[in-house]
Amino acid sequence: MEPKYRVAIFGSARMSEGDEAYRDVYAIAKGLAAAGFDIVTGGGPGLMQAANAGSKSVVNGGQSIGLNIRLPREQEPNPFLDIKAEFDRFSSRLDTFMALSDAVVVAPGGVGTLLELFYTWQLVQVHQICETPIILYGDIWTGLLDWLKAEVMRRRLFDPQDMHMLFHALEPSQVVELVTRIHGDRPQSGHVCTNYSRYRSDMPGLSLT
Repeated sequence: MEPKYRVAIFGSARMSEGDEAYRDVYAIAKGLAAAGFDIVTGGGPGLMQAANAGSKSVVNGGQSIGLNIRLPREQEPNPFLDIKAEFDRFSSRLDTFMALSDAVVVAPGGVGTLLELFYTWQLVQVHQICETPIILYGDIWTGLLDWLKAEVMRRRLFDPQDMHMLFHALEPSQVVELVTRIHGDRPQSGHVCTNYSRYRSDMPGLSLT
């Protein structure tokens, strides 16, 4: 049996069902679940709930997984989880995300989401999780990407090829299509990370850094 393909979706706990980002993340997770992928989130409210709810909306879709963190202001697990785990430390939780996930989608979020983004990026940079694409979703990331290129990369504090592993999508359908294509290419190509340049030319409208 082929191993399950799991997609981690990171994002803010502070957004509600009325927010556009909530609707978008729900749509992304629903599309990925319909393709048979498991969804892994932090298991809490906001965009985490949107992703888990989108996953559960699909009959016979993938599993909805939540990795909840115990905080002084208690974060309750959302009600859309098939599997849940509780963590006391962010470090062990992050390592579990990395162990479970084959792709990462970073939706709008704050300090916690930035931690998850940069932790993932660091591991991809040093080839510990070479096969894990990082997809930034939403225009919130445009300024950060511009700053990284204009300030950090310009000072040669990382190589231009380190930006090559980041994707930037502005439509939910782009995220679903990209993850589906990358997953489909794995058996033939062997190493996804060597083929990222293909998606630059093959997917019009997808912004690749």
